[in-house]
Amino acid sequence: MPLFRFLALILAAARTKTGPHALATACACLGMTLFSAAPVSAASVGLNSPEAKLALQAYFEQTILPWLSEPTLLGAIRDQNETTAGLSEADVLQLDKTWRAQVGTEDQPMVDQVIHNNVADFFIHSIADNGGIIAEIFIMDAKGLNVAASLPTSDYWQGDEAKFQQTFLVGLDAIHVGDIEFDASTGVSQSQISATITDPATGEPIGAITVGVIADILM
Repeated sequence: MPLFRFLALILAAARTKTGPHALATACACLGMTLFSAAPVSAASVGLNSPEAKLALQAYFEQTILPWLSEPTLLGAIRDQNETTAGLSEADVLQLDKTWRAQVGTEDQPMVDQVIHNNVADFFIHSIADNGGIIAEIFIMDAKGLNVAASLPTSDYWQGDEAKFQQTFLVGLDAIHVGDIEFDASTGVSQSQISATITDPATGEPIGAITVGVIADILM
């Protein structure tokens, strides 16, 4: 079976049933097979060492940043910003509550709008093209609300987390490399890398992106 098809099947299953743990496990196994018979783990260079975080940021800047100029991605964020601009804090919290109630259920229209759209499909293809290094991708609007995601996130609102506060709220060119954490259930070390998304037409921040990277495969 072609690599792309294999990864696409994994992602499709994870989006509907088992979630990011199953995806991370499958991608890690595949990626380690592809890249090395004896992969070097993140732990061997020190979890959250300066070297490890520099490697993660370098990968992000080389591979992910070019995606942030994709017209479809930018258009989706602009459109949602117009819709959510007038939301109050209470509105945002209610949306987040609704999302969390729907995640993992059979009837999840709010979640489906985020994981089944053109940008989410672009993320799925991009994950497949990167050989198992990327576990998840999602983007947020100017409120920190999900716009598109490769997999359902546990929350709809990311505005109270570092992935948004250390990027969009900081401003242009901000990148936040989250701690590398070992997940005993999957046997791999992962980190979330986030960055501000800027509208090239105005030069103003319009949202943020978060990418989950399997550090064991990258390093």
